[in-house]
Amino acid sequence: MRGLTVTTISALAGIGAGVAANEITAGATDQLAIPILVAAIVVQFPILKVLGVDIDDFSTKDYLFVAFMTFSLWFVSWGILLTTAAI
Repeated sequence: MRGLTVTTISALAGIGAGVAANEITAGATDQLAIPILVAAIVVQFPILKVLGVDIDDFSTKDYLFVAFMTFSLWFVSWGILLTTAAI
């Protein structure tokens, strides 16, 4: 259950960061997208704690997993939104 919760939250955060980057930034070269991604990664840990996941037990591998999943889904979702010129 822990793995499912962490994966779901990181996937949703990545997609949300992609949508937010599309709405807030001026385009693919806008550097504001990076702080949006970092904020999406950082905000997950308090959310996971509220949901009952013991983040004190996280290893480096767990933190890297959350960061990679969030980055991957941010990159894909923002890339799709940029290429389709979706609003």
